[in-house]
Amino acid sequence: MLDILINAISLGILWAILAIGVFFTFRILDIADLSCEGVFPLGAAIAARIISDGGDPFLACLAAIGGGAIAGTFTGILHTKLKIPILLAGILSMTALYSINLRILGKANISLLRMNTVFTKFESMLHTGGKASTFILGLLIVAIIILILWWFLNTELGYSVRATGNNVYMIRAMGVDTDSMFMIGLIIGNALIGLAGAIIAQKQSYADIGMGTGTIVIGLASVIIGEVLFGKKGVLQHMVSIVLGSIVYRIIISLILEIDFEIHLGKIVIPISVEPTDLKLFTSIIVIIALSLPVIKQRRASKKASSMLKSI
Repeated sequence: MLDILINAISLGILWAILAIGVFFTFRILDIADLSCEGVFPLGAAIAARIISDGGDPFLACLAAIGGGAIAGTFTGILHTKLKIPILLAGILSMTALYSINLRILGKANISLLRMNTVFTKFESMLHTGGKASTFILGLLIVAIIILILWWFLNTELGYSVRATGNNVYMIRAMGVDTDSMFMIGLIIGNALIGLAGAIIAQKQSYADIGMGTGTIVIGLASVIIGEVLFGKKGVLQHMVSIVLGSIVYRIIISLILEIDFEIHLGKIVIPISVEPTDLKLFTSIIVIIALSLPVIKQRRASKKASSMLKSI
């Protein structure tokens, strides 16, 4: 059980990169960018192709960031210049990226077994085991990302991006080019998602054309769980909460996968177990529960207040 928790925490930190990218568009810009499911495998495909061709894994991560930024730029152009609604713009980008990802991979998947990755290089530098290196490297990357974003969001440009997400009409009336703010936000968010794809592909030792399916739900689950459990008072706390939310999500998923028991009804035995194919269902259930918790709390508080008023 301890190994399961350690592995879940390490994976949760790595997947937090994706969650922060989703957070940037979903919370900072207040838009739903569905291109995530195409950008994530794009980052994985770029990194896997470079590594399999003998390239440096750290340069592969930088290339994945660039690929994600280009994809975010494309989505931004569709939304801001061509005035396509953001949901449709994201779907169009995701659809186009499927073919692009296949072109980059050259086939359905690329194996990275027995190849140098950021994790193998980090292990050789620290002389540590796989789990320790995953945890330390993941924590280091996430900490750098959070610090850079916290610094950026507290600059004049960062405040403009945040204000665009809070009230686009007000900030536009103040003379700010909101189209540019949307472009910047989409570029940053998708660059992080591309990086997440590159890191996860190297951790899993393969890149697959279908590995982006459901990533938007995974990112949203981490964001919402983090907000509900750990709060969102300031930008820095908000991002730290998302990282913790990603870890909690991975722990929940790991524990769900361990479910394996039987129900005996007389001579009838009903086996209860969870398969990896059931994860999408449980992810949706987790998100629904996380979204419902604030509503349930509010209703309980209102009932308690009304009962107190009646007793007076």
